Amino acid sequence: MDKKDLSEADICAKFITPALQRAGWDEDTQIRREVPITKGRIIVRGKLVSRGAPRRADYVLSYKPNLPLAVVEAKDNNHTVGDGIQQSLDYAISLEVPFAASSNGDGFLLHDRTGHGTVETNLGMDQFPSPPDLWSRYRAWKGFPPGSESIVLQDYYDDGSGKSPRYYQVNAINATIEAIAKGQDRVLLVMATGTGKTYTAFQIIWRLWKAGRKKRILFLADRNVLVDQTMVNDFRPFGPAMAKLSTNAKTIERQDGSIEELPNAIDSKRRIDTAYEIYLGLYQAITGPEERQKLFREFSPGFFDLIVIDECHRGSAAEDSAWREILEYFSAATQIGLTATPKETRYVSNIAYFGKPVYTYSLKQGIADGFLAPYKVIKVHIDRDVEGYRPERGKLDRDGEEIEDRIYNGKDFDRTLVIDDRTKLVAKRVTEFLKESGDRFQKTIIFCVDQEHAGRMRQALINENADLATANSRYVMRITGNDPEGQAQLGNFIDPESTYPVLVTTSRLLSTGVDAQTCRLIVLDRDVNSMTEFKQIVGRGTRVHEDTRKYYFTLMDFRGATNHFADPDFDGEPVQIYEPGPDDPITPPDAPPPTDDDGQPYPEEPDDDEVIVDGGYPDDGSSDGGPTKKIYVDGVHVSIVAERVEYLDENGKLVTESLRDFTKAALKKRFASLDDFLKRWKEAERKQAIIEELEAEGLPLEPIADELGKDLDPFDLICHIAFDRKPLTRRERAENVKKRDVFTKYGPQARAVLDALLAKYADEGILNLDDANVLRVAPFTAMGSVVQLIKAFGDRQGFEHAVHELQSALYQEVA
Repeated sequence: MDKKDLSEADICAKFITPALQRAGWDEDTQIRREVPITKGRIIVRGKLVSRGAPRRADYVLSYKPNLPLAVVEAKDNNHTVGDGIQQSLDYAISLEVPFAASSNGDGFLLHDRTGHGTVETNLGMDQFPSPPDLWSRYRAWKGFPPGSESIVLQDYYDDGSGKSPRYYQVNAINATIEAIAKGQDRVLLVMATGTGKTYTAFQIIWRLWKAGRKKRILFLADRNVLVDQTMVNDFRPFGPAMAKLSTNAKTIERQDGSIEELPNAIDSKRRIDTAYEIYLGLYQAITGPEERQKLFREFSPGFFDLIVIDECHRGSAAEDSAWREILEYFSAATQIGLTATPKETRYVSNIAYFGKPVYTYSLKQGIADGFLAPYKVIKVHIDRDVEGYRPERGKLDRDGEEIEDRIYNGKDFDRTLVIDDRTKLVAKRVTEFLKESGDRFQKTIIFCVDQEHAGRMRQALINENADLATANSRYVMRITGNDPEGQAQLGNFIDPESTYPVLVTTSRLLSTGVDAQTCRLIVLDRDVNSMTEFKQIVGRGTRVHEDTRKYYFTLMDFRGATNHFADPDFDGEPVQIYEPGPDDPITPPDAPPPTDDDGQPYPEEPDDDEVIVDGGYPDDGSSDGGPTKKIYVDGVHVSIVAERVEYLDENGKLVTESLRDFTKAALKKRFASLDDFLKRWKEAERKQAIIEELEAEGLPLEPIADELGKDLDPFDLICHIAFDRKPLTRRERAENVKKRDVFTKYGPQARAVLDALLAKYADEGILNLDDANVLRVAPFTAMGSVVQLIKAFGDRQGFEHAVHELQSALYQEVA
């Protein structure tokens, strides 16, 4: 057996895996093969969504499940031992493991990232380190104190379903456990919205609880629905040890449709049952401005030894916040802050309180990995917002009062001065987008200035969508804090199975976050001054919902809020920015796909939208808390200002490249010349393989074919777009072959089969004509069995030879 003739898979099976087993690695519990690290980036071109190839490690070696120590990259024996070390190192950095190795079956090259001893060492096939050896070096690298190993080695929760945490969740969980094991009592985790912070928190709490290190735990949130869903879903394994700090009995529907009653730890007399071990609660329910509301004082200061604060940017870090009062009361407890957007201002600082994050997983990284959905941005500029509005002298409002003579701008509109035509224009553009997209039932949230503005926007949208609003009164609804009818529909809006409501207007959906996973359109018609809040809004749409084919979402901006993209603190650029002119369609044109760090196309699949719905913020009021009187002005014309179309690539650069120009440039990078392409095409036994290679590199040909609007063979598409050759349609190619009468040497039945194959190519563009399975469908089934049809060519080899001749004839005049 010559090693050079073996595939990479053979090298793994015959040499690498046995060598690891001889070194003491258990194949069932410590060796994982073909481990997917990422999901594959989502790329959006018009209506076409594709997902790039995921990053996948050949071997991940773990001391025990979810405690990885090393990555091994395998190569076939035509490579050197160290040819895979760069790739292995890249994976090791992502997985935050200290050891990376490469092998071709002759030996190993081991890279040690711990900084102790030799960095790279060549090893024989029988010299790979054992699990205890690497674990000992790992412990020294981490600096674990004596007695901490029981916490670090505590098992993850496993429900037996095969579900395993994603790589970044493992990184976050292990980093937190290791920090606490080393004595850190304030821990900050930063994870983008939609990346599973609650599941991550559960695994952290579970391991500390099971290890006996933390026995009484408090999970704090500021959204009732989050606490309820957490109890019946991610935290359910805690079972009878868990209760909610509430007096209200409640039943809730789980993700699987079953109904569950939530146990309460507070009775009707507001007495707390201290027999539980895991408590979940709203900070509003256990504190307040009056002393009698400070229910948390019913616990002794040392009662809890672990507190987890969800979305800690929302106030827990502010020194005068109610959360801070609770945290300081239980100051002896270890405290973990979870957030997607740590708040850092002169008044509030998460980092000053919790310390620097032990782990960060950003929106940008989540989009690059394919776990989060990318998004498009439509920027709409209204003339009155850009130029301002100055009333004519003596101009009266609806109440007959004279309007103050000054220039009103975007910050005034719908806050102190209302131009109804502006509201109607926004509603019209949103409706145009829904109609042009072909889906008027895509769930949409419109952020308005306040609850009154949300009411007027609801009315304007109903009038623009009178047909659907008449068919079902819940098509457009306002969901705000002062609207119980709207709030009652919140559950239906966030339910992927429920059609209505479709369009929801609100003032501040972010204050009591709810994940509307299938929301595909977010409309901003209010200012967003805070970068933290802007990141939260973008994060509302980043969940992927594959069941409903929701892979990306659209952010429509009427107030310039997306100028935050230019801020260096923003870490997740959109795939496209579109600024339509007054006569342009509101739906954006196809954008060039994002590129990787080397400028190469990097395809990826879009993700599910998540949106939060709430009415917890009060309307903007005057200094005494009363509502501000608004000035209503009629008869003021508003229109869209003409702008330009821009695309933002993955490196944050604005480009104005068309899809055709982009495709041409990408193809010419792939094929140096027409002769180079023709040679590759002629040599490829499977023409489809070339197309599949292009798709894997993020360059599917369907979008450009749709743009040209012709039934072109991929061969003609490439020749025409990349090398300016005149294209022929598939039917024209088929007719040329018939004219040359190239089948005369075959018998009647063989000629009939080839004629039918040619017709199938002309109609359907099938490239793998030599696949005998094609003979199992019409019209071939009427000609005879597969065996009979192949026998007409002598044998299978004769059939394949004839088809290859047919394919050569199809492309003869170009070659």
